Amino acid sequence: MPRPFFRQLRLALITAGLLGFTAGVSAQSTPPAESAQETTPSVPGMIVARSDAGVHETAIRFAEQARTSGMTVFARVDHRQGAMSRSMALLPNEVIIFGDPKGGTPLMQCAPTAGIDLPMKALVWQDADGQTWLGYNDPAWIAQRHGVADCPAVEPLQQAMRKLVEATLQE
Repeated sequence: MPRPFFRQLRLALITAGLLGFTAGVSAQSTPPAESAQETTPSVPGMIVARSDAGVHETAIRFAEQARTSGMTVFARVDHRQGAMSRSMALLPNEVIIFGDPKGGTPLMQCAPTAGIDLPMKALVWQDADGQTWLGYNDPAWIAQRHGVADCPAVEPLQQAMRKLVEATLQE
């Protein structure tokens, strides 16, 4: 099928969701041959994992795991709600801003400019095929971006993020 059909279908599904209807996407449905997202999204510096739960449930789980791990959840940003407040359509998309000074401060001691990327953020979103994803910036990428790839704070931050994501997705 031609690509314009999928754009129209995606817009129709987004609009239906905006009006409160459900599209009925299930794990048993077969994605179209020209699926918009057949593989894990690839963004430089971003670590991404697939979630079997919806966006809101995954975001709730992630925030709870962060709190349980002793981190502070500073904010949750629901981009879809923001879009809807301006009569714009957007698939579910939430950012959780969280952190712990014990993890972020050592990275900022290596490079004060890393503060622009801290506290850490996790993005939970739904793609056009109805798949939920959980992603975050790799602490090694943040350190490299700020010229301190050899900073000893990177490995502990990476371990903490891996544990947090694994715990979120195992629920």
